[in-house]
Amino acid sequence: MLDLRFTPRDPHEPKRGATPLELLFDLASVVAIGMAAQGLVEGILAGRTTAGLINYLCSFFMIWWAWMNYTWFASAYDDQSPAFRLLTMMTMFGALILAAGINAVFDRTPILLVLAGFSVMRLAMVLLWIGASRGDPERRTTARRYAMGIILMQGYWLVTMTAVMPSAALFLPLFLVGVAGELSVPALAERHAATTWHRGHIVSRYGRLTLIVLGQCFASIVLTIQLASEPSLLDAGRLWHALLLAVIACSIWGLYFTDDPQLDNSGYGRALLWGYGHFFIFSTIAAAGASMRLMITNSGTASLGNEVLSLALALLAATLWVIRDRYCLQGGARWWLPCLALVLLLLGLATPAPLEAVALVLVSGTLLRRRATPHGTPC
Repeated sequence: MLDLRFTPRDPHEPKRGATPLELLFDLASVVAIGMAAQGLVEGILAGRTTAGLINYLCSFFMIWWAWMNYTWFASAYDDQSPAFRLLTMMTMFGALILAAGINAVFDRTPILLVLAGFSVMRLAMVLLWIGASRGDPERRTTARRYAMGIILMQGYWLVTMTAVMPSAALFLPLFLVGVAGELSVPALAERHAATTWHRGHIVSRYGRLTLIVLGQCFASIVLTIQLASEPSLLDAGRLWHALLLAVIACSIWGLYFTDDPQLDNSGYGRALLWGYGHFFIFSTIAAAGASMRLMITNSGTASLGNEVLSLALALLAATLWVIRDRYCLQGGARWWLPCLALVLLLLGLATPAPLEAVALVLVSGTLLRRRATPHGTPC
């Protein structure tokens, strides 16, 4: 008989890193992210750019939200017990079910598989929080609020998503109401007593997922090189294109992974901003990979791919400033990322936006940012 009881871990535990089980969970989540990115590409190729972007962000939210909930819980309560491992594997299976149903979101058909996968993942989270309420008397109220909040929101999703199809006009407003409800659950639950999440562990987990999502860009680069290397399509221009994309992908890495200490542990508000802000970081990096695929999938969408890439990079730079740089930089260096975001935005609005210009601006902005000296406050 499994003992559904999870005790809190030490938030100052030394050398706390991601476990193999957590990395396996990340892989299951990234499969779903890859399906969402592919759906974005297919939606744009079908001439439904706006609908494709909306459906992409909606499906990405469900993937990211389930990943984030599990990650923060595991940071506070992962005891590697059989019960925890079993519920983690249950969450992984839900992510795979969700991935299998992503196409329905873009096909404008009932999203029953997506809903089923999300429900499996959320049921696992309810059980995890029930276990936390039994093993952590000091935070029992917090754990119960989490469990009840998830149950209430899941009821909302079950009613709403089965009654309204993605193609309906009401789908987006109702979805946004659900997003607001989901985001409010942690803020309300943690008011009683904050969970004992580990700062170093959370930073490591977010960084690892950033690297894995960046793999979407690398996959597109590999496809570009393959097309350039085919005897019938041997093209130095494509190889140059692949080199520029590789420079952009490496610049994304350099822009995110700076030497500054990440995530100030002094307040839950800062943690929420940092954690929630990563939705835009993960989704824009995956969208950047999708835009790279657009550039080579169809010659008619190459310029559109450039625009999507520039806009995604602009949003990435702006988000990093909102959640990180405005807290840990001072002087003129504090405004480098907003300036970079503005230039990238202007390039995205230009028609067409030369890929060389995007790469040059991003590389220059990344090098300047990495030379900045933080004033010692964790970002």
